[in-house]
Amino acid sequence: MTTVRSLRTFSAAVLAASALALGSCSSTPETQTSEEVAAPSTPTVDPDASSFFDAAEEAVVTDKDQALTGAQTAVEKGIPMFFDGPDTAAKLEKLGVTKVYTAGNVGTYENAETLEQGASASEHFGDMQTVAGMTPPEPRDLTALVTAKTGLADIATARAAGATVMPLAVGDPRVTKASMDAVSKGNVVALGPGFGTQENFDRRVELAANGELPGGGGLVFPGRRMVALYGHPSGPALGVMGEQDPAGSVAKVKELAAQYQEFTDYPVIPAFEVIATVASGGPGPDGNYSNESDPAELEPYVDAIVDAGGYAILDLQPGRASLLEQAQRYEDLLSGPNVGLALDPEWKIGPDELPMENVGHVEAAEVNEVADWLAGLVSEKKLPQKALVLHQFQQQMIRDRETIKTDHPELAFVLHADGHGPTGVKMETWNVMREGLSSDYFMAWKNFIDEDEPMLTPEGTFSVEPRPWFVSYQ
Repeated sequence: MTTVRSLRTFSAAVLAASALALGSCSSTPETQTSEEVAAPSTPTVDPDASSFFDAAEEAVVTDKDQALTGAQTAVEKGIPMFFDGPDTAAKLEKLGVTKVYTAGNVGTYENAETLEQGASASEHFGDMQTVAGMTPPEPRDLTALVTAKTGLADIATARAAGATVMPLAVGDPRVTKASMDAVSKGNVVALGPGFGTQENFDRRVELAANGELPGGGGLVFPGRRMVALYGHPSGPALGVMGEQDPAGSVAKVKELAAQYQEFTDYPVIPAFEVIATVASGGPGPDGNYSNESDPAELEPYVDAIVDAGGYAILDLQPGRASLLEQAQRYEDLLSGPNVGLALDPEWKIGPDELPMENVGHVEAAEVNEVADWLAGLVSEKKLPQKALVLHQFQQQMIRDRETIKTDHPELAFVLHADGHGPTGVKMETWNVMREGLSSDYFMAWKNFIDEDEPMLTPEGTFSVEPRPWFVSYQ
């Protein structure tokens, strides 16, 4: 009898109904026949593990509490597993099941054998890991990607069919180097609802070929956290980054990022947020109240942080200018794989307004224009995902925020809550900015060195809930 270790549950992931190579397994003296489907040559989505077995004489049926007990038997015997439900009998009949192993509080099944009750399934991710570590009778050259949305029964079925189970933090094959390598080789099933449609998954597989980011994987977040210095190459007046030359600022931000590492399991990557266009009190030659830096002036800082294994973000303070036109001015810099973009609505003013009279704002439609263009650049240049950061500390700063299209897999949308002052005031701003915010956004926090009372320590910053993915210093 094959020895198996417990598996932990993942929510159902995505497997296309196309064939998967899963082996028939028998670990009991009495041989049981299961017919697995051939492994897919291209990554496939299967929402409910229905594509692993074409037929099976035996199966396991359990309630949620006894999922680990059932998974142990299913993987050991190489047979499918189901949670008890109104359609379970029909699924068993479709496979030709003639014997059922049951555990927990389940319905009545013909020719059923009750398994000895075991430990209750408890912590979902841990249970997933347990099931993933069980040993099937016949391992296969097949990888099943799973997420927290993948059901434990589906994970057990995939493992019973011989698939290697790979738990992911999110339903995107770019999230780790290992998952990117897996989809590049084919023979991958994305198991459960966490991976979306086959079309969406195919697009993410395509983007996975565009390479990794510092810290591993092809997604900006999750996979890493960032700590950044904010500023402009002209000097300290516009931020701490400009207080030193590029090499000095790299050394400073690397030291700062290192102070955060003990408080997270993700790698902490150093970063610069470089002000590319600076809001101006005067109209300037073009009348737009924004001074556009020459890309060559920014390049030494961008190159320095990227060469140090970090990430650069170009910040736009547009005045009366078009955000899209300003972003396009820096296309060459943004064509680098480790360079993102930030939009600062505070400095966006109308044709009859002047800077610093009021806090500015941007319409969602203008953000969408920039996002469409930036996503297109990523696609055209075959780049890894890019960060698109939106600064906000008042609700009015981004009008109709809920209509911003965040469905670009080429972009990671980041909401940078820029409140300053006493910690209580900052937290109030943080919470208000999160109200009604789509789950597609990653939160970012800013520590103001002079204005915060007091400025949070690295431990205090990473104690903020939810924990910021991006932290900048100004």
